[in-house]
Amino acid sequence: MIQLYGHELSGNSYKAKLMLSLLGLDYEWVKVDLLAGAHKQPEFLALNPFGQVPVLVDENTILADAQAILVYLARQYGSQQWLPLEAEPMSRVIRWLSTTAGEIRQGTESARLFHLFKATSINLEWANQKSEFILTQLNKHLVEREWLELGHPTIADVAVFPYIALANDGKISLEAYPNVKAWIERVKHLPSFIVMIGIEEPAAF
Repeated sequence: MIQLYGHELSGNSYKAKLMLSLLGLDYEWVKVDLLAGAHKQPEFLALNPFGQVPVLVDENTILADAQAILVYLARQYGSQQWLPLEAEPMSRVIRWLSTTAGEIRQGTESARLFHLFKATSINLEWANQKSEFILTQLNKHLVEREWLELGHPTIADVAVFPYIALANDGKISLEAYPNVKAWIERVKHLPSFIVMIGIEEPAAF
């Protein structure tokens, strides 16, 4: 059985859990107690020398990094709906995986780390500026789109969703971004959607 190592407050762990659920895959959840430093212990570092969650173990395959895990699950167990094989549409999806590791990490994810986990090394003013930038770009991008790319859900939506939906944890309001809020609700209404702490059940349509 697939094993997923992660923490319940980690948005990156959650996006891997969400993808597993959307694909209807059974897996074993293995909690890594980040607050106790379990991710820095030799046993976990043998799985991921970077000392980060999530880590996915599928028989002899060991994968770290949430975006890499999404790609693996989509190709190994999903259909081309989630990650197309053709170069141009694939590149459109992959672009958003880069955005999650760039602007979203610098923005809403960093603001959440500052407020929720007291990560005072983070420059909050910069995180707030980056949050405004990426939320503005997302809101514009979603003006005439229901999904980030290709007219249907892909791993781009799964990758971007957690730290945008968790913006409130970083004291970032989404009220000025109605298209983003509507997209969040569409993601929540996907079959087999699951919640996490900080992300509520979908509203009734």
